[in-house]
Amino acid sequence: MFIPLCMKILSAEQIRQTDAYTIAHEPVASIDLMERAATAFVNKLLSFDFISSSTPFLVFCGPGNNGGDGLAIARMLAERHFSVGVYILPADRYTPDFEINRQRIQALKGSPVEIKQSIPTEISVEEVSKTIVIDAIFGTGLNKPVEGLARDWIQFINKNHLRVVAVDIPSGLFADSEAKLGSDDIIHAAYTLTFQQPKLSFFFADHGPYVGFFHVLDIGLHEGFISLLPSPYTYVDFDDARELLNLRPKFSHKGMYGHALLVAGSYGKTGAASLAVRACLRSGVGLVTARVPACAYTVLQTLAPEAMLMPDEEEYFVASPVHLNAYNAVGVGPGLGMEKQTQQMLKVLIQQSGGPMVLDADALNILSDNKTWLHFLPGGSILTPHPKEFERLSGKKGDSFSRFEWQKEFSIKYGVYIVLKGAHTSISCPDGQVFFNSTGNPGMAKGGSGDVLTGLITGLLAQGYVPMEAAVLGVYLHGLAGDIAAQELSMEAMTAGDIVGAFAEAFKKLRGNS
Repeated sequence: MFIPLCMKILSAEQIRQTDAYTIAHEPVASIDLMERAATAFVNKLLSFDFISSSTPFLVFCGPGNNGGDGLAIARMLAERHFSVGVYILPADRYTPDFEINRQRIQALKGSPVEIKQSIPTEISVEEVSKTIVIDAIFGTGLNKPVEGLARDWIQFINKNHLRVVAVDIPSGLFADSEAKLGSDDIIHAAYTLTFQQPKLSFFFADHGPYVGFFHVLDIGLHEGFISLLPSPYTYVDFDDARELLNLRPKFSHKGMYGHALLVAGSYGKTGAASLAVRACLRSGVGLVTARVPACAYTVLQTLAPEAMLMPDEEEYFVASPVHLNAYNAVGVGPGLGMEKQTQQMLKVLIQQSGGPMVLDADALNILSDNKTWLHFLPGGSILTPHPKEFERLSGKKGDSFSRFEWQKEFSIKYGVYIVLKGAHTSISCPDGQVFFNSTGNPGMAKGGSGDVLTGLITGLLAQGYVPMEAAVLGVYLHGLAGDIAAQELSMEAMTAGDIVGAFAEAFKKLRGNS
């Protein structure tokens, strides 16, 4: 059973507790922990290729510890001879660590500018193109909408399309709940450099314009304490995925690695079946059989000669169910079509299946038209919808955060795993756990990528991985292969077939013998 390592997704309150515990038990002074965080931020910031020795910075600091981080970052940039302008939000009280860092930067290069009125409404094109804004106005402790001068700052930055790098979290965004969609009262960051653990709000498409690309920076918070904190959410990283990968004994034979059945394809959609079969063959599975319409026989026999084919008596779609006794896992849906006979075939497969199934694409669309069948899905089945497919299956739920809440409830209600595909594909489990994926790129947003994922997960399931392991490892490997393909071919030029072609390198990387 998969036990995640340390990349838990913590709540804002748990982050506060972790900071306090680290300060008390490392022990380390809070100001020194702030220095550690600022150092990690600056080191990562200066690694970006859009930063040059002549890049000017504007650092906006709120009155709390996030602002204290900003002051420390500004000082470190100034020490490296960058042009740095510092703006401090007027407040009745500043945190002690903020005050210490204010004194340090004043000792370094004079008093930072304190803004007491709205920022000018115009900025030159040259300044927009060159200036980097460091957003350190508010951190994870924010619990109400931004107002006043801070709101004016945020709107000014957003209006002028300045390139922003946020400290820990974009100002105005809550760590644990949804944002007001389309809000101009939340910083629109190009990058967010967050400390130690990612925040839940980073993983939703609606929040993409605020978070941009995020990077998690290790600042040495107490790992022992983090390991004891309860969280249903995990960000799956390389080490997690590597822990999942089974060893292959020296005296192996194909019977040890399972027999997968894929039911896929219809007239005009043989390519979907081919991609799923080829991906399954590359998963490490022992045997693959494909149930396809008769029209797909020659194509698949040519493209995937290692697979066994079981053509249906129907020429253009799959109509007849298959006896499942010979198979360790069944994947259904890629290119399947919506014929009435195909729908009845799926119903019989669901009723006859003695173990978890993988359902994707048209199998999900058929379920959407026959929602009572959801109650009869074998426990532990893996459903792999994209957002629109999930909406058809479960009903429209508004923003992506609301959809996420329903995704969790759906998994618990029906006892299934939902692999909701996206930039950070989320895998919700019947026990309430959710795993967010860390691999993949926009180049994978092309037809056929989902068919590849279905074949891969089905192959892993057939090998004996339990459903949670098959889903989590399959999603990670799928994204890793996509990253390899994009690096070699570009995000624009890569295809779903290129993802299959990169599986070998992805497995080698996880094995550590790339």
